[in-house]
Amino acid sequence: MATGVRRRMGVEERRQQLIAVALELFSERSPEEVSIDDIASAAGISRPLVYHYFPGKHSLYEAAVRVAAEELVDHFQEPHEGPLGARLLRVMGRYFDFVAKNGPGFSALLRGGMAIGPAHANAMIDHVRQRAYEELLAHLGVGAPGPRLALVIRSWVGVAETTALTWLADRAVPRAELERQLVHDFLALAAVTATTDEETAALVRHVIAQEPPDSPFAELVSRLVALVA
Repeated sequence: MATGVRRRMGVEERRQQLIAVALELFSERSPEEVSIDDIASAAGISRPLVYHYFPGKHSLYEAAVRVAAEELVDHFQEPHEGPLGARLLRVMGRYFDFVAKNGPGFSALLRGGMAIGPAHANAMIDHVRQRAYEELLAHLGVGAPGPRLALVIRSWVGVAETTALTWLADRAVPRAELERQLVHDFLALAAVTATTDEETAALVRHVIAQEPPDSPFAELVSRLVALVA
């Protein structure tokens, strides 16, 4: 079998290769369990060469997590067309795709990112949370929400994170069920706040009015009516 000559990579290309290798390893094991030797071996280069591009695992992990965080942010983007319930269900599908692909790294990031320090990890995950919050506001067509509606949205983002972490730990509940449940959770949180906040009430009435009979939101409303009846 013929063998080719190994191509010499440029600086940025090599950095991107090392980040990709690190992300793959962090998706399989906790970052604390991955060594520079592991990364060098997977990349097919020497340990000293890894240090030539990154001062240490700390800086490489931070760069890898930053790339992963931006990828996660992209998963929240969805065309602002059609019923909101269906849109959120598609977003949750992509969210769990990311969680399943990057399990240990996702878990480490949300739990404080020990490999890069809590401050850096918190800044990255706060960026993701803020972008998710802004995307949801855009879907709702709300520019400047009142404090109660803003709390509903931020609370739901937190519920999604906690649900994903719990699912990663034992996967006891089917993923598809959790994705749909999270869509229901958003409407449920909004509905509770709507009982005492007119801004949220008007939004809930508008959203439900746009939902077809087979939508996730309509399904929840029907189940709640049956429950109290």
